[in-house]
Amino acid sequence: MGHYEVLTGGNVLQSARILVIDDMKVSVDYIVCTLRRAGLAHISATTNPHEGLELCRVAPPDLILLDYCMPGLDGPGFMAELVALLGDDAPPILVITAHDIAANRRRALELGAIDYVLKPFTDWELLIRARNLLRLHKMYQSQRALSRRLEQLVSERTAELERTRAEIIHRLCNAGEFRDEDTGRHVARIGRLSSRLAELAGADRDFVSQLAAAAPLHDIGKIGIPDRVLLKPGKLDADEWAVMKTHCTLGAQILADSGLPMLNLASEIALSHHEKWDGSGYPNGLAGEKIPLSGRLVAVCDVFDALLSHRPYKEPWPMDKALDYIADIKGTHLDPALAALFLHNKAEMVAIRVEMAD
Repeated sequence: MGHYEVLTGGNVLQSARILVIDDMKVSVDYIVCTLRRAGLAHISATTNPHEGLELCRVAPPDLILLDYCMPGLDGPGFMAELVALLGDDAPPILVITAHDIAANRRRALELGAIDYVLKPFTDWELLIRARNLLRLHKMYQSQRALSRRLEQLVSERTAELERTRAEIIHRLCNAGEFRDEDTGRHVARIGRLSSRLAELAGADRDFVSQLAAAAPLHDIGKIGIPDRVLLKPGKLDADEWAVMKTHCTLGAQILADSGLPMLNLASEIALSHHEKWDGSGYPNGLAGEKIPLSGRLVAVCDVFDALLSHRPYKEPWPMDKALDYIADIKGTHLDPALAALFLHNKAEMVAIRVEMAD
């Protein structure tokens, strides 16, 4: 028994599940006897390769000892069906053949056999080759398990970072709302409306996703506007209006230079969402497509939602009047194509507004 323990490599094979397939029962019995004398207990055997496939389907073994020449379904045919059945989970195969033919060896190896042994074989040769294949298989299984664990950890870490990002954005938006309580859920609606409009405009998925997260921060610069201006119940005078307009540059500065694509986009939106298509907007007087797409998208949705919202200086507009106004200012204030797209899908946009009402 000590001789076989050396050949099997101690515990390497003791828990291994081995399947023996050979159409000759005498060969099956001899191989099984050899393995059992080596102390192996988890052995299945069959003279029918189709039954062998079913055994693999129910419980894939760690190693298959497979005869090459069998009627009905030969060794190469079995290997092809095994790969189709189990794919990358197919166990290693040790082909056993009585014919030392180069073409047969090549075919077996090309179809997935890892090693082969010629009949008649010595016990030690069979056991050493089986041990070596099982060692490789165990290393492969360990590597795959490690890869799956690393993928899981990356996925968990990514989800945690996403939760952290969402929480930071939520709290930044809350900071702005503390200064301007009348905005209610305005910032959240802008994220939803703008990203949907971007989607309708054919923007790619990554941009739509980042816009949904970035757009709610468009007015974050208002935290730097004095209450006497921000919360004034009436019309602002020229000096007050000049102060109010600085919320764009303030917001851009707050969000700039983070190195994070989403916050960079939010900074771009904060700076550009009050620019106008005809160049009469602020802070930089950009016109047409010189205004970033993100700012043009948010501008359409911001005008729509602001008209329908209560402000210290105005009451909410009726829905029909707000939609008519958007039609009136497309091509002057708003990107004409985006405004037209918004109005073409006004039923969906109104539904979002109603769903997320204050």
